[in-house]
Amino acid sequence: MCVKMLNPQENETMIDTAAGSCGFPMHTIFHVWNHIMEEEGLDQSHLFTLEQKPPRCEDYVKSKVFAIDFDEKSVRVARTLNLIAGDGQSNVLHLNTLDWERWDEKTNDEDWIDIYNNGWKKLRRIRQNSNNQDFNFDILMANPPFAGDIKESRILAKYELGKKPNGKYQTKVGRDILFIERNLDFLKPGGRMAIVLPQGRFNNSSDKNIRDFIAERCRILAVVGLHGNVFKPHTGTKTSVLFVQKWNNKLCPKVEDYPIFFATMQESSKDNSGDKIYLRKKDFPDKFKIKPEVANPVQGEMELQESVVHYVATPKDLDEYVLDSHDHLIVKHDLYNHDGKTQDGIAEAFLEFAKKEKLSFVGKL
Repeated sequence: MCVKMLNPQENETMIDTAAGSCGFPMHTIFHVWNHIMEEEGLDQSHLFTLEQKPPRCEDYVKSKVFAIDFDEKSVRVARTLNLIAGDGQSNVLHLNTLDWERWDEKTNDEDWIDIYNNGWKKLRRIRQNSNNQDFNFDILMANPPFAGDIKESRILAKYELGKKPNGKYQTKVGRDILFIERNLDFLKPGGRMAIVLPQGRFNNSSDKNIRDFIAERCRILAVVGLHGNVFKPHTGTKTSVLFVQKWNNKLCPKVEDYPIFFATMQESSKDNSGDKIYLRKKDFPDKFKIKPEVANPVQGEMELQESVVHYVATPKDLDEYVLDSHDHLIVKHDLYNHDGKTQDGIAEAFLEFAKKEKLSFVGKL
């Protein structure tokens, strides 16, 4: 959903600052590859394979897509997955996003350099300056960790959101709060971001300063409420995704009043135990029906062939799973249309909204 809504393009740089196993970067790669393959008139076979991709696809992965995570095990997993996707593994770096002041300790370590130097050299080219704080990325997507507070005064002193309303620094700040400010440092003016946040950040009165901080620096594009089961079994925290675009005279001129897209996920996608719920034929009553008795076999068979309805033999057949074009199960959700196999969802509704608002990044869909 986030990738479809932010609509990354081949010429744009993208980073995930809390990458984990690199879900956002991988789906960004596939999104752009689909456009490239379509433009070159190539069949879109299964993209997640080691088969040879067009040079444009490989160039995009190697030069435009980046990821950072402070957990080394997660980084190793992500690099392996990205290697399968087209040698993007060199741009997945083991760094602490929030503590950029100490990046030089990593980047000067010989063992670290042996593994990550190729990606680090490319990341440096996107910096605004040499202190590793500000960058010029077009797109950022992240699902930062919610658990735990940052208590180190040395780190808190680098953040505006580390302060109390009276200007004094707090003794501890939620990790996700600092990620909001840090992520905006990664974006160039006009850059856009999707970030998953606890629902409370959007409506707690005590978090008003956070919302004011965001509104001063960005246009709030959308807020999408996720179902409480989405991140189970890892956490049952209710979350929403915030979409913003940094103010910029050309790409996103600052205005005082503007519409914001709001949506709430209705389909849970998982059960209460955290197991995924998959689409079945019975979920499409207009598309899959039990084959009716045919009075005139010749005429009836012709009508069935011409119909857009897919007929099954028995009610039990309606319990069969619906598969995508790669014979994979499809998770039941309403976030986006899955390759034309499901109905339009929140992402498609947002893109229609974005067209009406003439947002800078939806001219090419």
